[in-house]
Amino acid sequence: MTAPPIHLYRLFKWGRILARHGALRGIERDSNAPKPVRRLARILRIGAQLPEVPRYADAFQAIGPAAIKLGQTLATRPDLVGEAAAHDLLRLQDALPPLPFAIIRERIENSYGRPLDAFFASIDETPVGAASIAQVHRAVTTDGRHVAVKVLRPGIEAEFAKAIETYEWAAAQVEGMGGEAARLRPRLIIEHFKRWTARELDLRREAASASELAEGMTAEPDFYVPTIDWQRTTGKVLVLEWLDGIKLSDRSALVAAGHDTTALAGKLIRAFLRQAIAEGFFHADMHQGNLFALADGRIAAIDFGIMGRIDRRARVWLAEILYGLITGNYKRVAEIHFEAGYVPAHHNVAEFATALRAVGEPMRGLPVKDMSVGAMLDGLFNITRDFDMQTQPHLLLLQKTMVMVEGVARGLDPEINLWETSAPFVREWIRTELGPEAAIADRIITDLRTLARLPELIRNIELRYPAPGGAPPAPPLRQIEVVRVGGGWRYVVVALAAAAASAAAMWLIL
Repeated sequence: MTAPPIHLYRLFKWGRILARHGALRGIERDSNAPKPVRRLARILRIGAQLPEVPRYADAFQAIGPAAIKLGQTLATRPDLVGEAAAHDLLRLQDALPPLPFAIIRERIENSYGRPLDAFFASIDETPVGAASIAQVHRAVTTDGRHVAVKVLRPGIEAEFAKAIETYEWAAAQVEGMGGEAARLRPRLIIEHFKRWTARELDLRREAASASELAEGMTAEPDFYVPTIDWQRTTGKVLVLEWLDGIKLSDRSALVAAGHDTTALAGKLIRAFLRQAIAEGFFHADMHQGNLFALADGRIAAIDFGIMGRIDRRARVWLAEILYGLITGNYKRVAEIHFEAGYVPAHHNVAEFATALRAVGEPMRGLPVKDMSVGAMLDGLFNITRDFDMQTQPHLLLLQKTMVMVEGVARGLDPEINLWETSAPFVREWIRTELGPEAAIADRIITDLRTLARLPELIRNIELRYPAPGGAPPAPPLRQIEVVRVGGGWRYVVVALAAAAASAAAMWLIL
């Protein structure tokens, strides 16, 4: 375990980089930030030449790969870092100079335990992409298939482990200060960040995510997930089907190739809704660089390192919230927030409904091309503090993805409106999941499961109450501590250590 002085040294070094880019200015001015944190921010900028406009993305880029990923996470948290910082962090480019192919070749061969040519007939030494965690090369397998080979950078696991350990330590210190810092739950944020990066640092888990998403999207034929080559995939190397397509960011190329960009936008939104609401498992990094239009009009996705998951109960709440905002039923949206426990019970439902109306109504009066899901969600974040709403990381990840999807869809069709496009799908899903047919089906399933348990229940009763003449069940035996002879000094040392630990804990609390 790393000692606190090491954490402090790392934080000081990173803090100086943030200060030089003006990225601590918002903390200094935020009255909700804990006073010790604001004081530390002022100390870190001593002697630094600050830019006129803070460059948050550049600062995280300068710190390193783990900070880049953390910055992308914080871009989803305007309530935590402020709207200006969150917007600037969206500029973060998850790209680094590529490593020499000799290093990549060694990494692949060490992972396989065999020479490269045992698996690939050829591999392009120039990468098609180089990110903070891995880089990708195009290759042809020994059986003639064209594939993409994603390889983890050597040493990246240790680098992330060190950084995350310090993030966890720092988050615990800040959350321990109470107040607004405790409400925003920084420790939970870092815990989710740790889980996301753990999936990205084990390429078998990324492959499994892609495979699961492909199964869930069978009902959406216009969305394609490349096939995984499991025989060539390890924890350090991911091999998947090569896709020839046009990035959704290149609208002119899409038009030149004869694609209907309006139809592509609709397919993208429907695919996202299918993932998030119907399946509860969604691609959480759906930016333009990860989405392609195939020649047959389908949309294909790559890079499955960051995935989101929502259970059925939360999906029902989410669908009702979306539909309530679409239709202007703010009272029902407010009730759902209370039912889900997002808003503490001591607040007033009607007051919360009024606050929601203040966010939603200005959007409803705008032309279609000017309406924005992102703007509405930002407005919702602004009222969370007034109603003591604790952050819900799974919903924050979903919010980030919704804003991404809306941005990509608008790039394809500037007139697209996520609300109007979403309404038919959400309405149908709510009817299917919450309508009378669904209620009857749920009741039948519950009753059948109860009937199926009856034989086991009867057997358990017979075991507990056997027929007359049978041997009674043995009574439970009381746990008795075994006294060991000798070595009494060990118990004395343990008692003293426990007393010292208790005293130290009380001193820290007081």
